[in-house]
Amino acid sequence: MFNFGDVLDLPLIWGGLIALAVLIYVLLDGFDLGCGILFPFAGSDKNRSRIMNSIAPFWDGNETWLVLGGGGLFAAFPVAYGIIMTGLYLPVTFMLFGLILRGVAFEFRFKSKQRRIVWDTCFHVGSVVAALMQGIMLGALVHGLEVKDRLYAGGTFDWLTPFSILCGIALIIGYALLGATWVIIKSEDQLQQWARKIAQKILILFLISMVLVSVAMIFVNVEATEKWLTFPTVFYLAPMPIIVAILAYIMSHDLKGKREYRPFLLTVGMFFMGYIGLCLAFYPHIVPYAMTLHEAAADDTSLSFMLIGAGIMLPIILSYTAYAYYVFKGKTTHEHMY
Repeated sequence: MFNFGDVLDLPLIWGGLIALAVLIYVLLDGFDLGCGILFPFAGSDKNRSRIMNSIAPFWDGNETWLVLGGGGLFAAFPVAYGIIMTGLYLPVTFMLFGLILRGVAFEFRFKSKQRRIVWDTCFHVGSVVAALMQGIMLGALVHGLEVKDRLYAGGTFDWLTPFSILCGIALIIGYALLGATWVIIKSEDQLQQWARKIAQKILILFLISMVLVSVAMIFVNVEATEKWLTFPTVFYLAPMPIIVAILAYIMSHDLKGKREYRPFLLTVGMFFMGYIGLCLAFYPHIVPYAMTLHEAAADDTSLSFMLIGAGIMLPIILSYTAYAYYVFKGKTTHEHMY
């Protein structure tokens, strides 16, 4: 079998693929988690039904990227997978419980008349828990995991710190903004006006949370943030706060106007800017800041074989995802469609 490792940097390529899968998951599942976070505040049962219907065709497909990211980590970087999953076992478990709770709520909400409030609560709580745990895991990774002899050497609750909780709250706010701007696209009239107004408030909180997390990173882990100030990384990152400010300014005007798609795309742009900063802070580590991509990678033969599979499956996944969004484009109603 041909070994791509002879001509390609396979650990770097697989690190990029996993990073891409995580980014797509955050953006796609982020807006439907955001819809769940905002769900109780929509004002009426019909509005809540419209919100749920707006994500019903997509939510389970969006989680494909979570499976792809986790499966890619397990296959391409098994040592890193063992360390990260051991250190973050509890928040991963809580996140999965939250996602399960959301899935059950989807199935039962429209079929239950008398106990609909129960499933509304499950949908909201599951969304908040999943988002919170994802942010906490991110904060724990930024803080760094204790590793010894290629094994996790930290405590059971090392992931639970003030900084990780701050990251969890920030991600809840970010997902809520994605959800609000998604509702703007998929709704009209009263619900759309509600989404525009709440998005204006969340936008301010989102910018504040980005600043707080960035500043806190300086005190939590100097090794991560000092990379931001080294050459040539500083030249790549210097324009990003300005870009985020410009995107937020444009978005604040769009939310007061009639544009529907651009607020969502601007939110995606702000997420992307923050994600680039995180990737540059982590690189070249796959287990921050204990193990690099090359140290944790599987054998080149395995990576080569899996790269062929990824080259076949990724276009298929992207194609059916794009097709689903095309088929279910347009506004949603409150009528049962799931």
